[in-house]
Amino acid sequence: MQNYQMFLSLMAVYLLGLIGIGLYFTKRQKSVTDFWLAGRKIKALGIGMSAASSWMTAGGILAVIGFYMILGMGSIWGFVAPNILSLLIIALLVGKIKHLPAITQPELLEQRYSSALRGPVAIIIAIVMVLFAVADIIGFSLVLEIFFGLSPIYAVAIVALAISLYVTLGGFSAVIWTDMIQFILLATFSLVMAVLVLNAATAGSADVASISASDLFGNVSSEWWNPFIIGIPAVMIFVFAIIPGWITEQDPWQRVWAARDARSARNGMILGSFLIFLVFGVACSVIAIGLNHLYPAIPALYQEIGMGAMAQAEPALLVFIEQMLSPVTLALAGVGLAAAAMSSADTFATSGGSCLSRDIYQRYIKPDATMKEMMAINRISVLVIVLAASIFSFYIQGIIEAIHIATFIASASYFFPLMGGLFWKRATKEGALAGLIVGAVTQIGLTIIDIIKTPPFAPTYLSGIHPALDHHGVIAGMFLSGLAFFAVSFMTKPSSTVNLAPFFASEAEKLEKEEIKVDESDKNYQKLLKVVEKETTGDRAIIKLNLEASATLNWNKFVAELRSVHPSWITPSGLDSVYWLTKADMLACVSLTRGHNEKEIWFSSEPMAEDMDDSIKELFVAFKQVAEAMENIGILLSLPSDQ
Repeated sequence: MQNYQMFLSLMAVYLLGLIGIGLYFTKRQKSVTDFWLAGRKIKALGIGMSAASSWMTAGGILAVIGFYMILGMGSIWGFVAPNILSLLIIALLVGKIKHLPAITQPELLEQRYSSALRGPVAIIIAIVMVLFAVADIIGFSLVLEIFFGLSPIYAVAIVALAISLYVTLGGFSAVIWTDMIQFILLATFSLVMAVLVLNAATAGSADVASISASDLFGNVSSEWWNPFIIGIPAVMIFVFAIIPGWITEQDPWQRVWAARDARSARNGMILGSFLIFLVFGVACSVIAIGLNHLYPAIPALYQEIGMGAMAQAEPALLVFIEQMLSPVTLALAGVGLAAAAMSSADTFATSGGSCLSRDIYQRYIKPDATMKEMMAINRISVLVIVLAASIFSFYIQGIIEAIHIATFIASASYFFPLMGGLFWKRATKEGALAGLIVGAVTQIGLTIIDIIKTPPFAPTYLSGIHPALDHHGVIAGMFLSGLAFFAVSFMTKPSSTVNLAPFFASEAEKLEKEEIKVDESDKNYQKLLKVVEKETTGDRAIIKLNLEASATLNWNKFVAELRSVHPSWITPSGLDSVYWLTKADMLACVSLTRGHNEKEIWFSSEPMAEDMDDSIKELFVAFKQVAEAMENIGILLSLPSDQ
């Protein structure tokens, strides 16, 4: 009980620090972009540490060590290698992803195809994020059970309460900064545990003889070190089963969009992959080798019952900590593993929550919601994801199993619609919808069949039919999804230029452009220069103009009038965001959103930094067009004389 009280005291101090970070960023949130993308100001170090932290869960660390203990380096393809490779691949895709004008992937898919995809993909992503968060809670439950004999409800309460407080207060900025702190704790924990386990193994105990470090590592078989011991076909199945789902995962894309520039995003992803290698590839493998010497019965058990030995291997590190270390070290280890659980779960809560608030509520329920309303819905959405993960954590037992099921659903459902839409101009909304439906239905169905028909601790039912159906048949699910996507796309009418413009510069150039001419001596232009907000972050400038109309604004009526008077204003992802499509770089185009109340209207654009002056002139012309449309419906919009 003394250990538990010490843990609670340290945990309380830690949580107060996290909540303090959330409170700090609360006052700095003025828009949905600020809440979900941290104002697009995060540097490479924050991106890298946060990306690494979000994929190094408490459950993931325990599972990786357990797999090393019984399978050796051949196990890296189930979790470790896909983590590293996925971030490196995303680093290669940054140039394509970073400058797309979206906050979420479902919003992006609507821009590329149609609104028919946005809702289904948002729901799928929310489910996937819930399952990922479940794995974190399960891992932390195991920590509290072994360390203090507590039931899983305590782990649920600690993780859910902490995340609900600091994420709902500080949004994605709080996630990034708390992730950095949590990564430092997690990396320190892993490296310290590697040293302690290595020292214990070489010192020996009543059950095992002492051994030198060189002999400890020298006695490890060559098969243990061989990452391809499972065979190249099995490696390829793992790669194609897992990596597509992880490179199209919402949360790393969210970090790319939150980065201050493409260079920061790219370097951050590369840094993240290196940090994951240090913890998963180096520290966890050393821990596993030491634990195998201390607990030789575990690898021997694998020879008898196969993967059933994971029930002993997964908590082996926790057993070592509980048996060998002092109460203070035990409490510190508990806080470190709690940090690991929260650093991942908070990311999944924000990613899933963004889909619920922006892609479901704002898109379909209330498109004209004010920014004040959306900030409240953002926080509620995070709570919904956390609550769902907490509930499901009582019904799903396997840590890696929960992660894999979520990954396979993502890979089979929206990998082809998303990646195909980015790089293949001929992809159509019908093809994307066909790929989404066929892949999701197939994968969910195969997963249910596999779970129901597989006896405990036995090889999976589908793998017994054919090796290609291993991992709940995800290869079959992806194949059918891709087949439907490409076949239906070829058979249907190509996408419109408006849908293609944000993704392909050659298409954007076909759209009508208006020549921007501004008389710099115009009194209204001089007024605008005094009130416009502008700043440079990375290679982009952020330009904002917040105005208040003379009366309550019927948003839908206003947008319809604006588009009828000036057809180059478009709504590619719903009425909540209106763009003046004047250039191929849609992020640099002037956009309109509703402000904090029903009178406010917000103008913004994010041009390249060197184009800031020209973009301010473009903003002035956009203001005049908006004022004209408002006047047509009986409302006045004017520029204040000063701030």
